[in-house]
Amino acid sequence: MNARRLVPGPLVDAALVAVALLDVWANVGTGEPLRLALALTAAVSLALRRRLPMLTYFLTLPAVLFTDAVFAALVALYTLATFSRRRLLLALCVTLFLISNAIYWPSPGLDLSDSSTWITLGYTAATAAAAVFLGQLVQARRDLSLRLAEISEAHDHERFLTNQTVLAKERAQLAREMHDVVSHQVSLIAVRAGALQVGARDAEAKGAAATIRQLSVQTLDELRHMVGVLRASGGRPTELTPQPSLADLPHLVDGSGIDAELQIHLPDRLPLTVQRAIYRTVQEALTNVHKHASGATATVQVSHGGGAVHVTVTNTAPTRPALRLPSAKYGLIGLRQRAALLGGTVTSGPTRDGGFEVRLELPVEGRPPRPEEDPTPV
Repeated sequence: MNARRLVPGPLVDAALVAVALLDVWANVGTGEPLRLALALTAAVSLALRRRLPMLTYFLTLPAVLFTDAVFAALVALYTLATFSRRRLLLALCVTLFLISNAIYWPSPGLDLSDSSTWITLGYTAATAAAAVFLGQLVQARRDLSLRLAEISEAHDHERFLTNQTVLAKERAQLAREMHDVVSHQVSLIAVRAGALQVGARDAEAKGAAATIRQLSVQTLDELRHMVGVLRASGGRPTELTPQPSLADLPHLVDGSGIDAELQIHLPDRLPLTVQRAIYRTVQEALTNVHKHASGATATVQVSHGGGAVHVTVTNTAPTRPALRLPSAKYGLIGLRQRAALLGGTVTSGPTRDGGFEVRLELPVEGRPPRPEEDPTPV
């Protein structure tokens, strides 16, 4: 029944039959053919104990009634207890074993006035009950193992679905942000190509400009088609609204419900993808402070140096007990994926004073866009 069983079931059954035969050899003489046949039948019937536990038990009862070989009956009783959930039936089987052993034929009968008789009956009942209790314990252990396996499988499946949901949501969001930026840049290319096509005097230059403009238009159509697919797969129309930038960061910090200080030292212009990564990192970090560090204060530092943007969100130790909610840090997983796509890193960990710190580092490549090239969502 257990996949991790070290000893095969048929080998165990063969060993039990062998022990039962030894019990017959020790307690039944060869000069008593009837009793010997009953005892041998009980011993051999143990080979059927897994498939027919009830029949096996009743085949062993005559041996208890006519012989002293009771090992096979106890094994059959134990096996029946491992399969049956009917407590009344098990109690009846214990009673039958006790009665059969008590009126062992051809004994003269029971002397209930003798204290030794009651002691014998008590030991017999305890032995039969022990076999039943052991069988019930094995059954409970088997049921518990199956239930734990089901729970573990369900937990693994739920974790897989959660991971897939988080990854799909983050990738869809990244795709929408890429659509905002790429669509704007391709639109600029199409406009410049159209202007070049109109103003160029060389026929070859006009043809090249027309080709570039046509390819740009096709690219825009494909981008819009992909966004339509994202929306059809469960996205909301509001998800294509303009995404937050650094200009929204003070409002985010002020509206977080946390005593937080914001320090920004950045160039005037940064790529929108970098701005959104900064915004999402601060947003997730402040959300975690609100959830897991009640009463703590936070400091948000955003700076630029060495060709990279550095964001640090640090909170102090909580001053009030917080409600511990189950969390697998999927928000941090999404931040790490976003940063990795932009060539950066996100690290996090506790501080020495009992607080927590989230650090983002993103490289800033290329020149900042000019004011007339301010990309806006299409």
